[in-house]
Amino acid sequence: MKPLRRLLLAAGLVSPLGVARGAGDEADARRRMLTEIEHDMLSTAASTGRARLDPRVAAAIARVPRHRFVPAQYAASAYANRPLPIGHEQTISQPFIVALMTELVDPQPADRVLEVGTGSGYQAAVLAELVARVYTIEIVRPLGERAAQVLRELGYGNVETRIGDGYRGWPEAAPFDAIVVTAAPDHMPQPLLDQLAPGGRLIAPVGARSGTQQLQLLRKDAKGGIVTRSVLDVRFVPLTREPR
Repeated sequence: MKPLRRLLLAAGLVSPLGVARGAGDEADARRRMLTEIEHDMLSTAASTGRARLDPRVAAAIARVPRHRFVPAQYAASAYANRPLPIGHEQTISQPFIVALMTELVDPQPADRVLEVGTGSGYQAAVLAELVARVYTIEIVRPLGERAAQVLRELGYGNVETRIGDGYRGWPEAAPFDAIVVTAAPDHMPQPLLDQLAPGGRLIAPVGARSGTQQLQLLRKDAKGGIVTRSVLDVRFVPLTREPR
């Protein structure tokens, strides 16, 4: 059996006989999205070091109903492998980028993960499929409140949301086994490094507010040392700060 078909079976998107489950158009769209993600993984493998998704990550991507996290006018494009506007000059990230960032932080079932930049809530939902607890922070109140509502409606009881300045992290919930930053700071926030557990992984797009940034993967060793690797050129909205 082909690897992608095994993932679709695990996610309930096809039956053992190959018939799509649920709404036919949506099931087809999810299959196409997974196929395109796998293609992008292969084409960027020289930079990322990952030629394919871990089956757990791929199954999580397949399970999360992305159409619930986009504005109604974009629902027909929800499973396109591209970013979409979600209002307030913010976007829901391209599914490939969500999958890649999730893959690179190596989520484990017992992990506690911090997400900086809730946005639509989609990345938090994908992480919640894979880890014990997700803490997610959004500075734009209407987005954070909407994401929290959708996550509740979908039953993600292991996600805790907060409105606030993600640069500062979530110190009272630290340390975190992994941190995922979904907006671009111009430098790596020191509070996030401080809140990363020994052995933890942090991924963030770092660079200028305009143009491209570098997706950086950091690992903290047992003694607190940081090893950084640049993974890929990306383009994210800037990380917004509260007024000082």
